[in-house]
Amino acid sequence: MDTTIPEILTPETTIMNTTARNRQGMYRVVMDQFEHAADIMGLDPGVRKILSRTNSEIVVHFPVKLDDGSIEVFTGYRVQHNNALGPYKGGLRYHQTVDLDSARALAIWMTWKTALAGLPYGGGKGGVEINPKLYSPGELERITRRFTYALGDNIGPDLDIPAPDVNTNPQIMAWIADTYSSTKSPATRFTNLHVVTGKPLGAGGLEGRDRATGFGVVATLKAWSKRTGKPLSGMRYIVQGFGNVGYWTSHFLAEEGALLIAVQDASATIYHANGIDPEDLNRHVEGNNRSIAGYDKAGTLTPEEFFGLPCDIVVPAALGNQITASNAGNIKAQVVAEGANGPTDTEGEAILRKNGVDIIPDILCNSGGVIGSYYEWLQNKRSESWKIEEVLEMIHDKVDSAFNKVVVTAEEFQVNWRDAAYIVALRRLEKTYKERGIFP
Repeated sequence: MDTTIPEILTPETTIMNTTARNRQGMYRVVMDQFEHAADIMGLDPGVRKILSRTNSEIVVHFPVKLDDGSIEVFTGYRVQHNNALGPYKGGLRYHQTVDLDSARALAIWMTWKTALAGLPYGGGKGGVEINPKLYSPGELERITRRFTYALGDNIGPDLDIPAPDVNTNPQIMAWIADTYSSTKSPATRFTNLHVVTGKPLGAGGLEGRDRATGFGVVATLKAWSKRTGKPLSGMRYIVQGFGNVGYWTSHFLAEEGALLIAVQDASATIYHANGIDPEDLNRHVEGNNRSIAGYDKAGTLTPEEFFGLPCDIVVPAALGNQITASNAGNIKAQVVAEGANGPTDTEGEAILRKNGVDIIPDILCNSGGVIGSYYEWLQNKRSESWKIEEVLEMIHDKVDSAFNKVVVTAEEFQVNWRDAAYIVALRRLEKTYKERGIFP
């Protein structure tokens, strides 16, 4: 097993302290979006009842001995929303805001996301209520392994397949895979390594999985560009969150000739009118505790100024509920590409639409990550190994296909892209339930 000390990544990471009220707001947003789309399409009442509830909600409390010999009891969660299309799929995050409300919302979003992408998956989400920066690498390993053991057979390669999320990374996925497989008989251990995706390459990971979400964000922007006739080259963009998703989105947008002018994370808001080099900023972040603070090739702004900057593209790639009624009116961009899950609340979205700002919804825009996870899972099941070029091409094809379905459905129902994305997902689930029936 790879025993490299983990670097705690913060993809879609901490921008602001999220209160319990905001987390409940995220659940309200996802349910409002679901109910609205269900009304538009006339979703079968029985299917509607099923999809409005989660299948399982698992809460575990587990003790871990820390480096100083003291014992701390941690709380972990795994919410499994729906598995009509296949095993539950979704990330595990290590964050102090993790609770049942946020896990419910994120698990439901995963069901829509996998259905929209045409994957044989359902939706799940979870994590540990913890600030990982307060613990040593050794403590994080023990926390991860004990959490995995506490979950037991509630996860599995054909039941529920976790993946990296906020503050978790390939090393943590490797610990989960090793712990889970170690609980199985020697004859079956190697058939259980795909209990998680997002693993290091040496532990069965996928070439390109690290950049899959950011690559998918840019794939949707390219599809938007093609449809609107607005070339990405020369466009100015801002990114909230410069973890995995924010960096790779910036990397691929720069390849398209777009100009990064501002970045915001929990530590700072930086701006340069003539552009910020994503690669140079990433080198700074990697050597600065995953923080953009102190980057000396750009000036600083107040956090409140960020969304009001004149630009063409806004990429929220942090936590949920960042674009709200209090700041949506300041956004002057042509398009918001939702790299995070639930970054725009209901009131903020209404303002954006009133102001003519296009929105590429999260369940479409950031689906490259779960698509990449699917190919890693499939690669493990088949005992194959694919080249990065093949992986990115497969991800692009699925994202492009989903985008086209959303556009066609939006025209059919005369609705916005978010409603259309939900309708595409709900139609697939509705068809499955109608064909299979309800047991008994």
